[in-house]
Amino acid sequence: MGLEQEVEVLRRIPLFQNIEPSKLKLMAFASERVTFADGAALFDQGEEGDAAYIVLEGTADVRVTADSGEPITVAQVASNDIVGEIAILCNVPRTATVVATSELVTLKITKELFFRMVQDFPQIGIEVMRVLAHRLETTTRQLRAARGG
Repeated sequence: MGLEQEVEVLRRIPLFQNIEPSKLKLMAFASERVTFADGAALFDQGEEGDAAYIVLEGTADVRVTADSGEPITVAQVASNDIVGEIAILCNVPRTATVVATSELVTLKITKELFFRMVQDFPQIGIEVMRVLAHRLETTTRQLRAARGG
């Protein structure tokens, strides 16, 4: 996949839909393509977050370690999804472990690049809030269901 294809993938991600292609090309050029083998972890819960990952191809599980020590899969990610942004936005340890469930091709967006994009394009900040609010609503609904409420 070349730079033009990466830009096309970025354009399909809600976060970046309203960003002009020339800016997306700059972002794709400034980011690092990282491939993970099936079963490899992108990052582990509790680690310091230094980057977010945009999934270009493949799938991965988002796992949270329960109090019992058992990992619980709380979500799956696939093409056009972004993971790892919470740790870089909030400056907190990783809130989950993400493990590839197939060969996974990603664009690694460093904290510095991510914040530069948000500063240059406030629309990205709005979309990040929308994505995080949706995740919070989903998590809250699942928690209510798990508690029988």
